[in-house]
Amino acid sequence: MLKNIPSIISPELMKTLMEMGHGDEIVIADGNFPSGSKSKKVIRADGIDGPSLLEAILKFLPLDRYVKEQAFLMAKVDGDKTETPIWEVYIDLMKKGDPDFKEVGMLDKPAFYKRAEEAFAVIATSEKALYANLILKKGVV
Repeated sequence: MLKNIPSIISPELMKTLMEMGHGDEIVIADGNFPSGSKSKKVIRADGIDGPSLLEAILKFLPLDRYVKEQAFLMAKVDGDKTETPIWEVYIDLMKKGDPDFKEVGMLDKPAFYKRAEEAFAVIATSEKALYANLILKKGVV
């Protein structure tokens, strides 16, 4: 056991965050995201919601301060009337969790999937909100 590591950060997730280098990206995926088909490295975070996991991750993971967009959300499909209050929750958590936070980009579904396939890992959460998928770009300490 170690001290001060939130219990929702599994040993596998902590190892993955430590293995990532500057510019690597990690996906926090909602419960509907096709994690297994979009990544060779899937970290299960069953029973954990997206905001709680993001808040815990930001205690350890610096966002990339050298790029304009340090994170990316999946944009809604055209015509979809789904409300997305979780986006504001994620943005607020990033503002509070990283003093270098600047901006979130929006990617349409195909572009988000392609970027997720190239990410270092995908964390499969049990988040129930739709469009609650988030890509984080790691910075430097």
